[in-house]
Amino acid sequence: MQIHSGPHNTSSFKSGLWWKILICSLGILGLGTFSGLSSMGGFQEWYDGLNKPFFTPPNWLFGPAWSILYILMGGSLAIIWQIVSVGRYPTIKKFAKRGIVIFLIHLIFNLIWTPVFFGLHMPGLALAIIFIILAFIIILIRHFYRLDRLSAFLLIPYLLWVSFATALNLAIVVLN
Repeated sequence: MQIHSGPHNTSSFKSGLWWKILICSLGILGLGTFSGLSSMGGFQEWYDGLNKPFFTPPNWLFGPAWSILYILMGGSLAIIWQIVSVGRYPTIKKFAKRGIVIFLIHLIFNLIWTPVFFGLHMPGLALAIIFIILAFIIILIRHFYRLDRLSAFLLIPYLLWVSFATALNLAIVVLN
């Protein structure tokens, strides 16, 4: 079933979209930052002591990478929120609302991964969580694609990074 919500080059669609992008991007970025900071106490010593695979990126890369991903996620969510706000068809609005709910549930798992891995020092449990996140991202991309292709495409870098992070998390579990 194809749902596409229609052309988005209309002034009614664009009106208010930038505010939604700003709100969503800054909101997700803020939540991600809080999640990261909440597990900062003593993690560096623990993390440095782990056996890590050869493909482990330098620590400085994680902050900028996640910042970019959170902004892209915010843009994706904002487009779907805009479809809910200005959509003319109840079926499409309902489908878009469902996408927002899926996104928010997924975001909870995203935000708890860092405290579980770094704060609780539980890479095994974090691995289970990241597999759930990965499944949610695939579901989100498929769901959002039916509403707006750009909103789906904005999640592709996130899918790639979390796939890499899953391999990294798995390797850490195996090596430790």
